Amino acid sequence: MVQVTPELIDQAVENGILARAQADELWGFLERTANHAPRQRFTFTNVLYYFGGILAIGAMTLFMTLGWQAFGGWGIFGIAVAYAAIALCGSQFLAKRNLSTPAGILAALAIALVPLAIYGLQHGVGMWPIDRPYRDYHSWIDWRWAVMEVGTLLAGTLVLFFLRQPFAMMPVAVTLWYMSMDFALVFANGNDTDWKFRKLVSMVFGLCMIAIAGYVDVRSRRRPDYAFWLYIFGTLAFWGALSAMDSGSQYGKLIYASINVVLIFGGAIIARRIFTVCGTLGLFGYLGYLSYSVFKDSVMFPIALTAIGLGVVAGGIWWQRHEAAIRTHFSALIPATLRDVVEQ
Repeated sequence: MVQVTPELIDQAVENGILARAQADELWGFLERTANHAPRQRFTFTNVLYYFGGILAIGAMTLFMTLGWQAFGGWGIFGIAVAYAAIALCGSQFLAKRNLSTPAGILAALAIALVPLAIYGLQHGVGMWPIDRPYRDYHSWIDWRWAVMEVGTLLAGTLVLFFLRQPFAMMPVAVTLWYMSMDFALVFANGNDTDWKFRKLVSMVFGLCMIAIAGYVDVRSRRRPDYAFWLYIFGTLAFWGALSAMDSGSQYGKLIYASINVVLIFGGAIIARRIFTVCGTLGLFGYLGYLSYSVFKDSVMFPIALTAIGLGVVAGGIWWQRHEAAIRTHFSALIPATLRDVVEQ
């Protein structure tokens, strides 16, 4: 398969194969076609790329061993910086050869090494107040990780600005998720034994991440998917905290179920499965509560629930038959900036 580039079309003009006007029209047509083309399919090659990349990232983050503490602060800092520099150079090298997926994985690896580098630097200059290994960063909520998280966000912003690799959003989104837990302790001054405040902060962080993802989605809908990981971890932060809260009353639980229904259909509207998955889990949890607590002795509850389910299926059949007409009718009412997101 030959890759068509502006340089290749210029060569065709120089060889008299195309006139300049024809070349310009052809390139405009190719750009429009590429903009409306579906995003890259997930193939076995992608599985190899991402499986290997996740292993490499996990080795330097989640699976970090205590043996690294023997290197000392400056040793950890030096190794992390060297690894990150190699990853960045490798990402640029692969990007120039149109190997965007492995290039993005290496860019994400470079960002994932930033908290390790900052941890080593803090230890090296004696700024770390307690003896806590780096591996705890991924398992213990602690406000002392704040400097590492802010530094990771700054580094991630720079990498995304210069390398433009969508997968590099993954460690940035994870860091924002960590911040939703660690910064809650900062705001609560450590007085949050029942976790109520932390859950509230996590919900707010999650909603903010979803809002940012929506903005990024609108701005980059016709380019690589930069919003994917923000949606993933924003939804997990919001829905996880919401589900962990004690509703306290039947009305509260009903509101929780209603929010999950909104997530289910909202995910379908903007074509983001994470909303639908979390909403479905939450709704099933609420129905399980009704079945085992409220209507545990009822004969009609399973029958009513079956009728509702079949009614939803019937609604799906009706929607399938009339979807085109409904979309055409309502698309004119949607702002142009959001139309591409809804119609995707």
